[in-house]
Amino acid sequence: MTEDRRPAKKPPMRDVLAEAAFALFLERGFERTTVDDIVARAGVGRRSFFRYFPSKEDAVFPDHEGCLADMTAFLADADGTDPVATVCDGARLVLRMYAEKPEFSVQRYRLTREVPGLRTYELSVVRRYERTLAGYLERRWADDPDAGPDAALRAEVIAASVVAAHNNGLRSWLRSGGKGDAGAEVDRALELVRAVWGGAEARPVAPAPEPETAAVSSAVSDEEVIVMVARKGAPMWRVVQHIESALGTA
Repeated sequence: MTEDRRPAKKPPMRDVLAEAAFALFLERGFERTTVDDIVARAGVGRRSFFRYFPSKEDAVFPDHEGCLADMTAFLADADGTDPVATVCDGARLVLRMYAEKPEFSVQRYRLTREVPGLRTYELSVVRRYERTLAGYLERRWADDPDAGPDAALRAEVIAASVVAAHNNGLRSWLRSGGKGDAGAEVDRALELVRAVWGGAEARPVAPAPEPETAAVSSAVSDEEVIVMVARKGAPMWRVVQHIESALGTA
């Protein structure tokens, strides 16, 4: 039996540059690190850096392009039987990306909080995910005769809700230093989205000049009675909200 002396496979240059850049950002700070510093650490020329990253900011988020491509492919192959559940599952791909490298993800989160330019860049990345999810929902409902004229609006609102819920759970995990179950945090947040929007995908938004719900309080003997009037089709969360408001428990 002969020993395999083949050299270890080198990591892709994109990964080498990203690792060199991030190490320097942590050592010297983002603003004090130049592209020349990064390529010197990686042992390559400036042209190599710009072949993979248009800017320093892109080197902080090297994995999002691949994740966005995975999300796009996932949505393209989805059967569409439950569009809201599908976009929630699409958002979980982002969580998986973060959870695969918890230490890096936590360090990046802290760095992003310290550098305003990185926060702005991160918002642009988040918006791309949101637009991808909304685009899927819009296409899913484009030929649905029951979707009504507000299908595009509903797609935008639901996609924004999914992204907000996902990010709430993700950032809670990142703030903890990557401790605990990231999936449980995100699942809990996404279940709230499904509870509000699940089953609402094929109903047009009807004009409602009158309030969806109204609570009237009156005194009967020594007890106070609450009478609730709700428009048919009003979402349950809205009814509960008005009940709590009338009872003074909101």
